[in-house]
Amino acid sequence: MDVGTRMTVTSPEQMRDLGRRLAKLLRPGDLVLLTGELGAGKTTLTRGLGEGLGVRGAVTSPTFVIARVHPSLSDGPPLVHVDAYRLGGGLEEMEDLDLDVSLPDSVIAVEWGEGKVEELSEDRLHVVIERTAGTDAEESDVRGVAVTGVGPRWADEDLASLAG
Repeated sequence: MDVGTRMTVTSPEQMRDLGRRLAKLLRPGDLVLLTGELGAGKTTLTRGLGEGLGVRGAVTSPTFVIARVHPSLSDGPPLVHVDAYRLGGGLEEMEDLDLDVSLPDSVIAVEWGEGKVEELSEDRLHVVIERTAGTDAEESDVRGVAVTGVGPRWADEDLASLAG
């Protein structure tokens, strides 16, 4: 059974803060899929994950390097940040990244991973970020965010607490 929550985020700072709150729920072995159009806030949320996990290095979009590993500055798990946008294939193409080797010890966040990495784990967190339909300048940063836990790992997590 999937569990989830929906919320509205009104600024990049709030998206980063959501990432920091989400990081508190994550542990080694967690797979996070991030879905949303270009500029929706996937990397901004991942930057917050990195801050919350206390990892080394600036979290930036790994579009051209495909994957970037951010080691923990403490005893927490490293963050593996993957951008699967340019990868056309499914898991076969992702296998070159050895994500299955990294997964047990790391938190793996995959942008554009829907339909490509689900086979890595029956337990995953799916974050969908959508722009709201508004043309007002104040509304340009407003996003609807749905966070859904898939699999037994997320069955007892209180994802509603993410709404802040």
